[in-house]
Amino acid sequence: MPITIASIKQNLDGQLGKEIKLTAQAGRKKTTERKGILTDTFPSVFIVELNKDESAYERVSYSYTDVLTQTVELEFTGNEF
Repeated sequence: MPITIASIKQNLDGQLGKEIKLTAQAGRKKTTERKGILTDTFPSVFIVELNKDESAYERVSYSYTDVLTQTVELEFTGNEF
């Protein structure tokens, strides 16, 4: 079954409130790793509340397209998405 934006959103809807680790492409051969809790999903984006100890930002948002194009990789506690 091909992965679509709708299926990514549906999978994330089932993971609300769980801990997540994000690995995002930050440019040329650079990646950013962040940990937090998936708090909200909207029609185009999802929101992650970050751990205050590890980040200067409180929350970040990414689009489902980022996940589809593998610009952002998601990993839930024990499961790779």
